Amino acid sequence: MIIGYLQLKIILIMQTSLDKSMLRKVLFFMLVLFCVSPFATSPIALAVGIAFTILIGNPYEHNVHRYIHLLLQISIVGLGFGLKLDEAMQAGRTGITLTIMSITMVMVLGYLLGKFLKLEQALAYLLSVGTAICGGSAIAAVTPIIKPSTKQISLALAIVFTLNSVALFIYPAIGHLLNMTQEQFGLWCAIGIHDTSSVVGAANKYGDVALKIATTVKLSRALWIIPMSLLTMFLFKTKGTKVKIPWFIGYFIIAILLNTYFPVFDGFSQIATAGAKSGLNLTLFLIGSTISIQTLKTISWKPLLLALILWITISVGSLLLIL
Repeated sequence: MIIGYLQLKIILIMQTSLDKSMLRKVLFFMLVLFCVSPFATSPIALAVGIAFTILIGNPYEHNVHRYIHLLLQISIVGLGFGLKLDEAMQAGRTGITLTIMSITMVMVLGYLLGKFLKLEQALAYLLSVGTAICGGSAIAAVTPIIKPSTKQISLALAIVFTLNSVALFIYPAIGHLLNMTQEQFGLWCAIGIHDTSSVVGAANKYGDVALKIATTVKLSRALWIIPMSLLTMFLFKTKGTKVKIPWFIGYFIIAILLNTYFPVFDGFSQIATAGAKSGLNLTLFLIGSTISIQTLKTISWKPLLLALILWITISVGSLLLIL
């Protein structure tokens, strides 16, 4: 009798566990549908992802990472169909000086602060590269070269993703407070925010012109991954390591050329751009769903202080130059 009771108890516990798991999955996909709907905006999608993971728990916590970068790249290429070549060229020329200045400043300051705070060289370098160029993508590019520990990689990504989330909310608010034009705000986003996803998300909320400028400048900035990887190989004396090239930027350029010189793509361009914005919102939801309480607890104060100083420096410095 006792054995039968225990078996029934185990079955009930398993059933309850399965019901909760199924409920989380159903809610997850309902939120996915909401994020690709016209009712969602970039900040809302990110906030929903964070809230869902913290309050309920992400049932696909270990699987979403593989889809984030792919979905972001597809969305970026889609945004290329909303640009003309002359717009892209103008935006690229506008941001080149700020890009070179900001990357140099952040890397030098990151090195000095890392020494002052007595941080591990690899961790300080990851945070500096992530802030200087394009967040998680830059960190991923130099990781095989400097060979940091798993803990250092996780910590750097956790800090960058957390600051990205904050930037997506505060940048548009500051832009409106300072009455920044869309051109100014798009350029500021591309320089001051780490990841491409948050750059495009913040600019999309500000306006279409800001979105075009921010996307183009940020992707031209992302190309600096290549020379930065080569420099990293020299600094860390690493041989035989392949440089990771962001090939999707080439597809973004092809999309711009097709939209510029082939009128037959006019109808498709509107659909592609709308789909890209929905894809971006979904990307931000997935990024938000990776930020859990456990992730935040891994962040220690020294690397966070380094990342904050670098971020504030590049944000304020670029803002003053732009204004």
